[in-house]
Amino acid sequence: MTDTISVTWQLSGFGDEIDADPAVQVAVLQALGANHIEVRSAWDTNVVDMSPAQLDSLATLFTQKGMGVSAIASPIGKVDVDLPVDHEVARLHKAITAAHTLAAKYIRIFSFYHPGRDAAAVRTDVLTRMSALAAAAEDAGVVLLHENEKHIYGDTPERVLDIIETVNSPALRVAWDAANFVQVGVKPFDSAYPLLREHVEYLQVKDALLVDATVRPAGQGDGQLPQTVAALRESGYSGFASLEPHLSGAFGLGGFSGPAAFGVAARAFAQVAENAKVDLA
Repeated sequence: MTDTISVTWQLSGFGDEIDADPAVQVAVLQALGANHIEVRSAWDTNVVDMSPAQLDSLATLFTQKGMGVSAIASPIGKVDVDLPVDHEVARLHKAITAAHTLAAKYIRIFSFYHPGRDAAAVRTDVLTRMSALAAAAEDAGVVLLHENEKHIYGDTPERVLDIIETVNSPALRVAWDAANFVQVGVKPFDSAYPLLREHVEYLQVKDALLVDATVRPAGQGDGQLPQTVAALRESGYSGFASLEPHLSGAFGLGGFSGPAAFGVAARAFAQVAENAKVDLA
């Protein structure tokens, strides 16, 4: 590969950051050049709480519009680690049903909150749960993507690596979120990329400032996205880049931007990608 040759990544985005109506989600994403969508919620209903009829309606809409599903953005693992192992395994099966209905390979997950307890104290409990989730994913033929959300066990590069290496499953890979690393004081490209690159299978696109953790469009924060995108390109990455802007607010199970701010985020990332000679399709 030379610097004059572009590569192509698949552009996606969290539809519910645009609107609660999935038809609007699809329309805006397609207007921005995306042919895939990441499904977290629609009609104000989280994907793991959707009825079979709702999932079928989504599948019909996406087929009619020629829209693929890059991932199921589940809330699995975004709960207290003290809940029983079977609690999240049961919820994962709902996410797996959604993935199968919507023809998605990937399911985004987290590695458990541990309020009032040091991360080292919950390591065994976390790894037991992550291993159970990975085993269920292997059986179902899907791949789990661990997101480095702040305040969960896997919020630092070292603990993300610990999870991936200890569970050691082909059904558990890394979703890279630069903003979340920044929000726990990590410089993503300097400190996380060398540790995690071989395990990265999915890129979630948002940026943030170290000074106050506020979320910014790609390339406008301290998430080192230009360096990371360029390095991913050079290393042969050819997967999804999923926009998760969080520009109008964030809350427990996600965030919101609205169509206009989502467009701002999309154009900012398009510039980062263009500079790195990455085409988005």
